[in-house]
Amino acid sequence: NNEKSVPQLLIRDLNFEKKSLAKLMFSPDQENHPSKAPVKYGELIVLGYNGSLPNGDRGRRKSRFALFKRPKANGVKPSTVHIACTPQAAKAISNKDQHSISYTLSRAQTVVVEYTHDSNTDMFQIGRSTESPIDFVVTDTVPGSQSNSDTQSVQSTISRFACRIICERNPPFTARIYAAGFDSSKNIFLGEKAAKWKTSDGQMDGLTTNGVLVMHPRNGFTEDSKPGVWREISVCGNVFSLRETRSAQQRGKMVENETNQLQDGSLIDLCGATLLWRTAEGLSRTPTVKHLEALRQEINAARPQCPVGFNTLAFPSMKRKDVVDEKQPWVYLNCGHVHGYHNWGNKEERDGKDRECPMCRSVGPYVPLWLGCEAGFYVDAGPPTHAFSPCGHVCSEKTTAYWSQIPLPHGTHTFHAACPFCAHQLAGEQGYIRLIFQGPLD
Repeated sequence: NNEKSVPQLLIRDLNFEKKSLAKLMFSPDQENHPSKAPVKYGELIVLGYNGSLPNGDRGRRKSRFALFKRPKANGVKPSTVHIACTPQAAKAISNKDQHSISYTLSRAQTVVVEYTHDSNTDMFQIGRSTESPIDFVVTDTVPGSQSNSDTQSVQSTISRFACRIICERNPPFTARIYAAGFDSSKNIFLGEKAAKWKTSDGQMDGLTTNGVLVMHPRNGFTEDSKPGVWREISVCGNVFSLRETRSAQQRGKMVENETNQLQDGSLIDLCGATLLWRTAEGLSRTPTVKHLEALRQEINAARPQCPVGFNTLAFPSMKRKDVVDEKQPWVYLNCGHVHGYHNWGNKEERDGKDRECPMCRSVGPYVPLWLGCEAGFYVDAGPPTHAFSPCGHVCSEKTTAYWSQIPLPHGTHTFHAACPFCAHQLAGEQGYIRLIFQGPLD
């Protein structure tokens, strides 16, 4: 074991150009703010995509969606309640210009709640449907899938009209989330099987089939963030503890002291895809793609070497984030020693998946390293010193530590931590590893 004689360095030892990075730290939004720029409420970023969808972002189907103040308010608020079978109820449902929510209690009884225009709010709708009322089209995330063809065969569990976000048009531009979205006829129908009930003040409320879950982190979305508790949001925006399984008939207990107001770092789970909400203010404190690119160049400028082949390693450019490059760094996930690709130490009896590290002889998976390019997932602007296991996505230490603690909903009743860049379930004791690079010998 000749480990001691070889110069080793952690990335934090590399000589980072602090000044040039400081200039790049702030979002493009901050740099040149024309006075007429539209107000940005925030952005939704889909977990599992490292900066863009596998086949590219197109129209309303993309990996992140910005919510801007609309030229004209389109928000709605509840007004008249009709007990069905009355002409007014039938009229409210059939009127294409009238938003309404119908609660079917039995074949004989439906309650219809009319909604009226609200000039103080903007409404944004999210779901699987490509119909025009949906602003952001979201499809099921398949962990590590490189193309949309991987995802099409799966029967979707995301609702066609999954949820809506209502933003206040005046400061502080509060954003609130509600389960279910209005369809092309401006209706929401909760059928007989959906959980629904009458509230103490005589209004109706209900849950959608697979539910809309929300988790607000404690201490915001910062390097001090800690996971919060997953809750379910109702059609009227009330907060409940989780049901026993995703689509159980029985609702959870109402949580009186919590609200449906989104915070920077809130996670929204639509049963098949999880979205991260970032406020405009939060994004202004987040590293930009420019900053991440500067960090990539800093690592490459330090000329880390493969301790076996002595060839210089380099992270490929952000645009080439799916093709393994010949200079690509690889890592042994049990110890963190970074190498170039080599065939040494392959254990045939172990199915070829486990390899023995030439530096320290520890045996484990050997995978290529990829930079995490989606800046919105970073909790700080630290250098890329750690990698998620088993996928090899690289980002700052605090970012790996944060995501490895988050239990993300999986299927109808389980939770597990996953890499935000590819949605692979994390493995190993911590779910991430510190990288040990070797510096040049000259």
